[in-house]
Amino acid sequence: MIYGFMTNTEQKLKERVKELTCLYEVTSIIVNSNYDELETSLEAIAHCLKRGWQFAEAAAVQITIGDYQVQTKNYGNDMVSHSSDVKIFNKVEGRITVGYPSAEFSVTDFLDEERTLLKNVCLAIGNLMERKHIRDSEEETKRQMERADRFHIMGEITAGIAHELNTPLANILGFAELLVENTGDEATRRDLQKIIDNAIFSREIVKKLMFFTCEMPQEMEQIELNAVVENVLRLLAPSLKAKQLNIVKSFGREHIQMRANTVQLTQVLFNLIMNAAYYSPPKGAIHIELDKSKDRTIIRIADEGQGIETEHADKIFEPFYTSKPTGEGTGLGLSVVHGIVRSYKGTISHRPNTPKGTIFTLEFPKI
Repeated sequence: MIYGFMTNTEQKLKERVKELTCLYEVTSIIVNSNYDELETSLEAIAHCLKRGWQFAEAAAVQITIGDYQVQTKNYGNDMVSHSSDVKIFNKVEGRITVGYPSAEFSVTDFLDEERTLLKNVCLAIGNLMERKHIRDSEEETKRQMERADRFHIMGEITAGIAHELNTPLANILGFAELLVENTGDEATRRDLQKIIDNAIFSREIVKKLMFFTCEMPQEMEQIELNAVVENVLRLLAPSLKAKQLNIVKSFGREHIQMRANTVQLTQVLFNLIMNAAYYSPPKGAIHIELDKSKDRTIIRIADEGQGIETEHADKIFEPFYTSKPTGEGTGLGLSVVHGIVRSYKGTISHRPNTPKGTIFTLEFPKI
């Protein structure tokens, strides 16, 4: 098909109407956009732009913004084209390109009015993306506040439970041990030992609750982090050996010092490495990385398990939440870790490992 230039006044007016109609339609699409279905809106905008160009049948459009990329069916890389940037908060984050087949058209076939139209559409889309970023940020802030409220409420509840349980558990344990000493019947001793074992297990849960609520006293001292890690690995040696796990250590320095409570830091590392061992496949590897900069200490623990599913990512630090089978976990381990790290004004985060697994990163500021 051969296209000619539109030169008379009527044709120019017709083109101007097309451009204004295109801008109106694009604006309407943006106003009615669902932030959760932006790709659909961008596809509609691409088709509006195609119709708004002088040679609509031959025109092709591509819109690329962040993770989004949409284009009309006839778009190709061998086209003569004109592009305009999409800016989000004054930073170029994407581009819109309109093109014609290079065999039949040249850059002179683009009208000045079309270039202006493209800039206006880019501006409108940029405003749309800015509103989406603001909404997403507000929702994330809201989620964080709700989560903080849940932790606060749970902290008050668990602190009360821990204090109320401590006294009766101490009595159960004390009297059971007294009875063991005063009985010679072997069957009775075995039954009493079960009571003692379960009382000790319950006491450990109470300790974890107190760690979670930061009720345990913090006797801070200058400790050697490398030595604490080695000690935890010795404690977990039977579990690591049973699955033939390979421990890969990467220490940025031979002696990394930090101010902390030895018991609490041991609890943090024990829980994280124990979890890594639990979810690691037999003969897998657990990577432990320690490093220290001028103002922070960094710990990374990576496993090669199945990783954390997206829908569970925000729940793993919640108390009593666990993905382990019933009877294999209390759901307090990572809550304890989170509580201790937070009490040190540190941060804990997780991300997927490659090709699979999870990497936990802890960062402690200089205290």
